[in-house]
Amino acid sequence: MENYLFWIAPAASFLALALAAFFYKQMKGESEGTPEMQKIAEHVRRGAMSYLKQQYKVVTLVFIGLALLFAIMAYGFNLQNHWVPVAFLTGGFFSGLSGYLGMKTATYASARTANAARNSLDKGLRIAFRSGAVMGLVVVGLGLFDISFWYLLLEWCIPDDMLNPTSKLCIITTTMLTFGMGASTQALFARVGGGIYTKAADVGADLVGKVEAGIPEDDPRNPATIADNVGDNVGDVAGMGADLYESYCGSILATAALGAAAFIGSGDTEMQFKAVIAPMLIAAIGIILSIIGIFSVHTRENATMKELLKALSTGTNLSSFLIVIGTFFILWLLGLDNWVNISLAVVVGLLVGIVIGQSTEYYTSQSYKPTKKLAESGKTGPATVIISGIGLGMISTTIPVIAVVAGIILSYWLASGFDFTNISMGLYGIGIAAVGMLSTLGITLATDAYGPIADNAGGNAEMSKLGEEVRRRTDALDSLGNTTAATGKGFAIGSAALTGLSLLASYIEEVRIGLNRIGTAILELPNGIEVAVHEAGLDDFMIYYDVTLMNPKVLSGMFIGSMMAFLFCGLTMNAVGRAASRMVEEVRRQFREIKGILTGEAEPDYARCVQISTQGAQREMVFPSLLAIIAPVATGLLFGVPGVIGLLIGGLSAGFVLAIFMANAGGAWDNAKKYIEEGNFGGKGSEVHRATVVGDTVGDPFKDTSGPSLNILVKLMSMVAIVMAGLTVAWSLF
Repeated sequence: MENYLFWIAPAASFLALALAAFFYKQMKGESEGTPEMQKIAEHVRRGAMSYLKQQYKVVTLVFIGLALLFAIMAYGFNLQNHWVPVAFLTGGFFSGLSGYLGMKTATYASARTANAARNSLDKGLRIAFRSGAVMGLVVVGLGLFDISFWYLLLEWCIPDDMLNPTSKLCIITTTMLTFGMGASTQALFARVGGGIYTKAADVGADLVGKVEAGIPEDDPRNPATIADNVGDNVGDVAGMGADLYESYCGSILATAALGAAAFIGSGDTEMQFKAVIAPMLIAAIGIILSIIGIFSVHTRENATMKELLKALSTGTNLSSFLIVIGTFFILWLLGLDNWVNISLAVVVGLLVGIVIGQSTEYYTSQSYKPTKKLAESGKTGPATVIISGIGLGMISTTIPVIAVVAGIILSYWLASGFDFTNISMGLYGIGIAAVGMLSTLGITLATDAYGPIADNAGGNAEMSKLGEEVRRRTDALDSLGNTTAATGKGFAIGSAALTGLSLLASYIEEVRIGLNRIGTAILELPNGIEVAVHEAGLDDFMIYYDVTLMNPKVLSGMFIGSMMAFLFCGLTMNAVGRAASRMVEEVRRQFREIKGILTGEAEPDYARCVQISTQGAQREMVFPSLLAIIAPVATGLLFGVPGVIGLLIGGLSAGFVLAIFMANAGGAWDNAKKYIEEGNFGGKGSEVHRATVVGDTVGDPFKDTSGPSLNILVKLMSMVAIVMAGLTVAWSLF
């Protein structure tokens, strides 16, 4: 029975891709509006595609270099499985393809959303949301397809091990993690590069346009406004798609690897197989239920912000409720041992995701007290806005951290059968909780990708001068998008914490395989006991490598990992600052030298601003991204396996908290500005408004560059450590 159940995964992936194609075709059938609206949309589309082409050229060179390195390790020194280089390349390809398809959809959807808003708020919401659903369904469809493909290929190609039948699935799942590393590498480049691009344009447009020139956001007289709209697509759509593709695949792959490891040496290949395919089946059911949720989203005319949030929440909550029922059913049908408790671990993951999402909404939405108080702090100037926003961001980490800690303990306890000494199954429970959190990513990502589409629709309406009523509707959709985007980032960051812990355990499994590959068959423990490598448990490896807090190598690795989170943020923040400075100077130059811009008699040089953002992003994204790849390798060579484990622990703990802080502070600053622009505390053009615009410019790289990139950094370091485990083990021994 369970062999047939596996085919639900590829079938669900094809269903997701088919429906994404349907929504895309449906959106393309809508009118793009007036000739002016079409012209503006074409400018944005051309700029976005031009940037992505340049980014993929740089990333391709990096991928070729890394693939050659892996090929040398695999074929020259036998330190890796021979499929590793190819798996790495396909992971990066599908991650990039997800971002490309989502961004292409978004650039066609924004003008159509603005045009639909001329008729009704509900029609504008449906076009924007279903266009966002293309991104959600493409990510989960391609992700589950790639995982299914690699599982089938490796299961067919890798021979059975007669001495230890359970080792085959361990080799398959750890090799598949290499595909996850490819996805993580591409995602980091996409997030960092896209984030630098969009925030350089956004900061330049706001500081010179709003504050200095006193013109509205998205005003066609602002030279940086097209670059700003392009940035929404390359950063918040292409970057986010690659990001969540990596998160989705990473959680499934890590859990599958833990499922294989839980039965190493037991000889129970049937139950091992069930544990491996269980996360794939949960993800498949999640795709089907996400589709049901997508079709349930609609609203009425003149809806309030809370009603709009409720409209989107209806879809996500319905999918979340149904996935609980679906999980119990599919794990019962699969016949997995302890299926009730493992199903409850999935529920725990869902609940943690909901708590993080609700917490993010509370601290960032302009409907609630924290953001309103932040807006009020603008009465005393930009300094108090910045101080209050930093404080809000720090406080906002409390609930997500407590939720994740509770999720870790509960999922571990449930999956281990209430036995905390059953480490392997306990860690499997944590991994399956991460899968549960992202199981309905199809609709969760739809609400996230909806945001930049609505933002661009508002920009198109402003530049096309569609009138106050249309602009009111697009502003309502845009404000909703800011909150949903912040919630989506919260989900991604929360899942990174659980997935990162799963990957840490998967690293030990890859160390086991590395020892077998280089010929070490016995672990000699300090107490004189000898354990065969293929029968060793997680605790045996911890003893063998002296992984304790008293080991200076572990402590050193923890400090380096914590430092990496801050160093990475510092590099990306400074990159945005440098690119934004060039943008500010260019906008000021055009206002100064091109006569008639501010009176509407001359058209700004939009292409020059697009070029500045593109060059800045290409120049600045490489070093921070490569640093994430270099750090685990260097730490492994210096401090061995204990140092790498310390690195991953330090990076995970510091990176998770820092990411929540930055994402929430940035989201709150943005919505505080929009709360003022609705007419509160003096409205647009007031001193309070200028103060919140300054706060928003500080928050831009917080929420759209450094913060969301941290969750990829954490997982990429883990993936690199896993892929390079053979080198680390060999270097330590010889």
